[in-house]
Amino acid sequence: MSSRLVGVGVGPGDPELVTVKGVNALRAADVVVVPVMDTGERGRAEATVVHYVPEEKVVRVVFALNERSDRARREAAWDAAGERVAELLRAHATVAFATIGDPNVYSTFTYLAQTVAGLVPGTVVETVPGITAMQDLAARSGAVLTEGTEPLTLVPVTAGATVLKEALAGPGTVVAYKFGRQAHEVAEALRETGRIEDAVWGSALGLAEESIRPAADLDGAPLPYLSTLIAPARREGGRGGKL
Repeated sequence: MSSRLVGVGVGPGDPELVTVKGVNALRAADVVVVPVMDTGERGRAEATVVHYVPEEKVVRVVFALNERSDRARREAAWDAAGERVAELLRAHATVAFATIGDPNVYSTFTYLAQTVAGLVPGTVVETVPGITAMQDLAARSGAVLTEGTEPLTLVPVTAGATVLKEALAGPGTVVAYKFGRQAHEVAEALRETGRIEDAVWGSALGLAEESIRPAADLDGAPLPYLSTLIAPARREGGRGGKL
Protein backbone atom coordinates (compact mmCIF):
# COMPACT_ATOMS: atom_id res chain seq x y z
CA MET A 1 0.00 0.00 0.00
CA SER A 2 1.34 3.45 -0.92
CA SER A 3 2.28 5.90 1.80
CA ARG A 4 0.44 9.24 1.93
CA LEU A 5 2.01 12.64 2.42
CA VAL A 6 -0.63 15.23 3.26
CA GLY A 7 0.16 18.94 3.27
CA VAL A 8 -2.20 20.62 5.73
CA GLY A 9 -2.67 24.38 5.75
CA VAL A 10 -3.04 25.52 9.36
CA GLY A 11 -3.73 29.20 8.71
CA PRO A 12 -1.73 32.28 9.70
CA GLY A 13 -1.48 31.66 13.44
CA ASP A 14 -4.87 31.64 15.14
CA PRO A 15 -5.65 27.98 16.01
CA GLU A 16 -9.36 28.67 15.55
CA LEU A 17 -8.73 29.29 11.84
CA VAL A 18 -7.70 25.69 11.10
CA THR A 19 -10.49 24.08 9.07
CA VAL A 20 -12.40 21.05 10.31
CA LYS A 21 -10.92 19.05 7.43
CA GLY A 22 -7.45 20.22 8.44
CA VAL A 23 -7.94 19.13 12.05
CA ASN A 24 -9.23 15.74 10.91
CA ALA A 25 -6.21 15.26 8.63
CA LEU A 26 -3.78 16.12 11.43
CA ARG A 27 -5.47 13.72 13.83
CA ALA A 28 -5.70 10.91 11.27
CA ALA A 29 -1.98 11.04 10.40
CA ASP A 30 0.49 8.74 12.13
CA VAL A 31 2.92 11.62 12.60
CA VAL A 32 2.75 15.36 11.95
CA VAL A 33 5.87 17.06 10.59
CA VAL A 34 6.40 20.75 11.35
CA PRO A 35 9.13 22.86 9.70
CA VAL A 36 11.62 24.68 11.92
CA MET A 37 14.92 26.50 11.42
CA ASP A 38 16.58 24.67 14.32
CA THR A 39 15.62 21.71 16.49
CA GLY A 40 15.08 23.80 19.62
CA GLU A 41 12.57 26.12 18.02
CA ARG A 42 8.79 25.96 18.26
CA GLY A 43 7.61 27.50 15.02
CA ARG A 44 4.22 28.96 14.24
CA ALA A 45 2.96 25.79 12.55
CA GLU A 46 3.82 23.65 15.58
CA ALA A 47 2.27 26.15 17.99
CA THR A 48 -0.97 25.77 16.04
CA VAL A 49 -0.81 22.00 15.58
CA VAL A 50 -0.42 21.18 19.30
CA HIS A 51 -3.88 22.58 19.92
CA TYR A 52 -5.23 19.52 18.10
CA VAL A 53 -2.73 16.64 18.40
CA PRO A 54 -0.50 15.43 21.26
CA GLU A 55 3.07 16.75 21.26
CA GLU A 56 4.54 13.24 21.05
CA LYS A 57 2.98 12.90 17.60
CA VAL A 58 4.78 15.99 16.29
CA VAL A 59 8.17 15.72 14.57
CA ARG A 60 10.30 18.80 13.99
CA VAL A 61 12.27 18.80 10.74
CA VAL A 62 14.87 21.47 10.08
CA PHE A 63 14.52 23.42 6.84
CA ALA A 64 16.70 26.23 5.50
CA LEU A 65 13.72 28.57 5.64
CA ASN A 66 15.85 31.72 5.71
CA GLU A 67 18.74 30.67 3.47
CA ARG A 68 18.77 32.71 0.26
CA SER A 69 22.40 33.52 -0.50
CA ASP A 70 24.13 30.12 -0.34
CA ARG A 71 22.42 27.84 -2.84
CA ALA A 72 24.62 24.83 -2.09
CA ARG A 73 23.82 25.07 1.62
CA ARG A 74 20.14 25.49 0.88
CA GLU A 75 20.06 22.48 -1.44
CA ALA A 76 21.92 20.34 1.11
CA ALA A 77 19.44 21.34 3.81
CA TRP A 78 16.51 20.51 1.53
CA ASP A 79 17.98 17.11 0.72
CA ALA A 80 18.43 16.36 4.43
CA ALA A 81 14.89 17.46 5.24
CA GLY A 82 13.48 15.41 2.37
CA GLU A 83 15.35 12.31 3.50
CA ARG A 84 14.04 12.74 7.07
CA VAL A 85 10.46 12.89 5.86
CA ALA A 86 11.11 9.97 3.50
CA GLU A 87 12.26 7.93 6.52
CA LEU A 88 9.00 8.72 8.25
CA LEU A 89 7.01 7.68 5.18
CA ARG A 90 8.84 4.36 5.01
CA ALA A 91 7.81 3.69 8.62
CA HIS A 92 4.27 5.11 8.61
CA ALA A 93 1.26 4.90 6.33
CA THR A 94 0.32 8.58 6.58
CA VAL A 95 2.50 11.58 7.33
CA ALA A 96 0.99 15.05 7.58
CA PHE A 97 3.04 18.17 6.99
CA ALA A 98 1.69 21.28 8.70
CA THR A 99 2.35 24.54 6.93
CA ILE A 100 1.20 28.02 7.86
CA GLY A 101 -1.28 29.53 5.45
CA ASP A 102 -2.10 27.26 2.52
CA PRO A 103 0.13 24.43 1.22
CA ASN A 104 -0.22 25.66 -2.37
CA VAL A 105 0.62 29.32 -1.72
CA TYR A 106 4.35 30.04 -1.26
CA SER A 107 4.67 26.99 0.96
CA THR A 108 7.60 24.86 2.06
CA PHE A 109 5.42 21.86 1.28
CA THR A 110 5.71 22.35 -2.49
CA TYR A 111 9.46 21.67 -2.49
CA LEU A 112 9.21 18.92 0.09
CA ALA A 113 6.65 16.98 -1.94
CA GLN A 114 8.86 17.16 -5.03
CA THR A 115 11.86 15.86 -3.11
CA VAL A 116 9.99 13.06 -1.35
CA ALA A 117 8.36 11.86 -4.56
CA GLY A 118 11.83 11.06 -5.88
CA LEU A 119 12.94 9.35 -2.68
CA VAL A 120 9.82 7.27 -2.04
CA PRO A 121 8.27 6.37 -5.43
CA GLY A 122 4.56 5.78 -5.32
CA THR A 123 3.91 8.18 -2.46
CA VAL A 124 0.43 9.69 -2.75
CA VAL A 125 0.57 13.47 -2.22
CA GLU A 126 -2.52 15.35 -1.07
CA THR A 127 -3.20 18.83 0.25
CA VAL A 128 -5.78 20.33 2.57
CA PRO A 129 -6.29 24.05 1.94
CA GLY A 130 -5.79 26.58 4.69
CA ILE A 131 -6.82 30.16 5.35
CA THR A 132 -4.19 32.62 4.12
CA ALA A 133 -2.74 35.66 5.84
CA MET A 134 -4.35 37.97 3.30
CA GLN A 135 -7.79 36.56 4.12
CA ASP A 136 -7.20 36.93 7.85
CA LEU A 137 -5.85 40.47 7.50
CA ALA A 138 -8.82 41.44 5.32
CA ALA A 139 -11.21 40.10 7.96
CA ARG A 140 -9.45 41.81 10.86
CA SER A 141 -8.94 45.16 9.14
CA GLY A 142 -12.14 45.41 7.10
CA ALA A 143 -10.21 45.66 3.82
CA VAL A 144 -12.19 44.25 0.89
CA LEU A 145 -9.97 42.14 -1.33
CA THR A 146 -12.03 42.16 -4.52
CA GLU A 147 -15.28 43.53 -5.92
CA GLY A 148 -16.99 42.94 -9.24
CA THR A 149 -14.45 42.51 -12.05
CA GLU A 150 -11.39 43.64 -10.06
CA PRO A 151 -8.26 41.49 -10.32
CA LEU A 152 -6.26 40.44 -7.27
CA THR A 153 -2.45 40.39 -7.48
CA LEU A 154 -0.28 38.60 -4.90
CA VAL A 155 3.38 39.65 -4.88
CA PRO A 156 6.30 38.27 -2.84
CA VAL A 157 8.51 41.30 -2.29
CA THR A 158 11.51 38.96 -2.19
CA ALA A 159 11.13 39.13 -5.99
CA GLY A 160 12.13 42.80 -5.81
CA ALA A 161 10.49 46.16 -5.21
CA THR A 162 10.13 46.71 -8.97
CA VAL A 163 7.68 43.83 -9.20
CA LEU A 164 5.62 45.42 -6.43
CA LYS A 165 5.64 48.84 -8.11
CA GLU A 166 4.44 47.33 -11.38
CA ALA A 167 1.57 45.61 -9.59
CA LEU A 168 0.61 48.77 -7.69
CA ALA A 169 0.54 50.73 -10.94
CA GLY A 170 -2.06 48.37 -12.33
CA PRO A 171 -5.73 47.84 -11.51
CA GLY A 172 -7.24 45.94 -8.63
CA THR A 173 -6.07 45.03 -5.15
CA VAL A 174 -2.42 44.21 -4.49
CA VAL A 175 -1.31 41.95 -1.65
CA ALA A 176 2.37 41.82 -0.68
CA TYR A 177 4.04 39.03 1.30
CA LYS A 178 7.54 38.53 2.70
CA PHE A 179 8.67 42.13 2.86
CA GLY A 180 9.76 42.77 6.44
CA ARG A 181 13.37 43.53 5.56
CA GLN A 182 12.27 45.72 2.65
CA ALA A 183 9.65 47.73 4.51
CA HIS A 184 11.20 51.03 3.44
CA GLU A 185 11.06 50.08 -0.25
CA VAL A 186 7.44 48.95 0.14
CA ALA A 187 6.43 52.25 1.76
CA GLU A 188 8.15 54.18 -1.03
CA ALA A 189 6.41 52.13 -3.71
CA LEU A 190 3.03 52.81 -2.09
CA ARG A 191 3.71 56.55 -1.98
CA GLU A 192 5.02 56.71 -5.55
CA THR A 193 1.91 54.99 -6.90
CA GLY A 194 -0.55 56.88 -4.70
CA ARG A 195 -1.72 53.71 -2.95
CA ILE A 196 -0.57 54.27 0.63
CA GLU A 197 -3.64 55.95 2.16
CA ASP A 198 -5.96 52.95 1.93
CA ALA A 199 -3.31 50.27 2.44
CA VAL A 200 -3.14 48.20 5.62
CA TRP A 201 -0.31 46.16 7.13
CA GLY A 202 -0.37 43.24 9.56
CA SER A 203 1.90 40.70 11.21
CA ALA A 204 1.60 37.88 13.77
CA LEU A 205 -2.10 37.66 12.97
CA GLY A 206 -4.08 35.87 15.67
CA LEU A 207 -1.13 35.80 18.07
CA ALA A 208 -0.42 37.75 21.24
CA GLU A 209 2.04 40.02 19.42
CA GLU A 210 -0.39 40.78 16.59
CA SER A 211 -0.03 44.18 14.96
CA ILE A 212 -2.41 45.69 12.41
CA ARG A 213 -1.82 49.26 11.27
CA PRO A 214 -2.51 51.63 8.38
CA ALA A 215 0.43 51.49 6.00
CA ALA A 216 0.66 55.28 6.19
CA ASP A 217 1.71 54.94 9.86
CA LEU A 218 4.78 52.84 9.05
CA ASP A 219 8.10 54.65 9.30
CA GLY A 220 10.11 52.40 6.98
CA ALA A 221 11.85 50.50 9.79
CA PRO A 222 12.29 46.75 9.25
CA LEU A 223 9.21 44.65 10.01
CA PRO A 224 8.72 40.94 10.80
CA TYR A 225 9.53 38.77 7.78
CA LEU A 226 6.03 37.30 7.67
CA SER A 227 4.31 40.63 7.18
CA THR A 228 1.28 41.09 4.95
CA LEU A 229 0.16 44.20 3.11
CA ILE A 230 -3.17 44.87 1.41
CA ALA A 231 -3.47 47.84 -0.97
CA PRO A 232 -7.17 47.83 -1.94
CA ALA A 233 -8.26 48.70 -5.46
CA ARG A 234 -9.18 52.28 -6.24
CA ARG A 235 -12.98 52.26 -6.09
CA GLU A 236 -15.17 54.93 -7.62
CA GLY A 237 -18.75 55.06 -8.80
CA GLY A 238 -20.41 53.85 -5.61
CA ARG A 239 -21.79 50.43 -4.78
CA GLY A 240 -21.38 47.92 -7.58
CA GLY A 241 -19.35 50.35 -9.66
CA LYS A 242 -17.23 47.55 -11.14
CA LEU A 243 -19.90 44.94 -11.76
